[in-house]
Amino acid sequence: MTKSSAVPAAAAPWTGMVPVDDTALAVTDTGGPGSPGTPVVYLNGQFATQGYWRRTVAELGPGWRHITYDERARGKKSKTSADYSFEAAVRDVDAVLAARGVERAVLVGWSYGAVVAAHWAARNPDRTVGAVLVDGAFPYDWLDGAMEERIRGLFRRLAWFTPLLRPTGLVPRMTAAQQAESNIELGRLSRERELGPVLDDITVPVRYVVASGTSFGSRGDEQERIRAGLDAATARNANIRIGARVASNHGAILRKDFRAVADSVREVGGLDGQGR
Repeated sequence: MTKSSAVPAAAAPWTGMVPVDDTALAVTDTGGPGSPGTPVVYLNGQFATQGYWRRTVAELGPGWRHITYDERARGKKSKTSADYSFEAAVRDVDAVLAARGVERAVLVGWSYGAVVAAHWAARNPDRTVGAVLVDGAFPYDWLDGAMEERIRGLFRRLAWFTPLLRPTGLVPRMTAAQQAESNIELGRLSRERELGPVLDDITVPVRYVVASGTSFGSRGDEQERIRAGLDAATARNANIRIGARVASNHGAILRKDFRAVADSVREVGGLDGQGR
């Protein structure tokens, strides 16, 4: 009697802590090494948690391997650190992929996570299937001295009540000054002369899902002017396209337009090894 070849079964979901530098990150992986399904790594907004991705994960379903994690001092379990820099966030992607045995993945990043995804994809083309950037990574010079002071003032005003929310995991275990400096660093990295060359260097398929309206802390049409900075990047690099423009605003996009995000993930995953 001839034995039929069996399709490898998916590994059991895994949840645990991944050490990196002086800290450890809370990670959830729906599969494991050898699991069927393209790995998708989700990169959170600046002070958000992995729970924001639950609708996108559910929409894509078990045909994909989903890896989510909470950045340093975010969520309920990830540990604090002496380093909350952008480069630390990029190193954390490496640490999570190495710990979970992932060689190549689709990166999906929202807001701050979109900038992390863009940098990681540009630096690691052989390890990136593609990227979906959700209302973030727009090259635009929105930061000046007045904006820096506005950001510092905003986080100082928020500081009085954030300790009450920290046990819930809804706000980071960072000081107001640390949060402000992280946001200011993002502004510097988003300048056209900084982010433009990063996007130009990307050689894998990238799809943007672009929201409408304002974001927390923005005024008037600031956010729309920032999004317009994407036009030059798509004109210069044929790998980068707008996958969808949606009606929801920056804060609601993962809640209301998760289907558009999932559709772009499917498109990028389907382009692996094909013409773009």
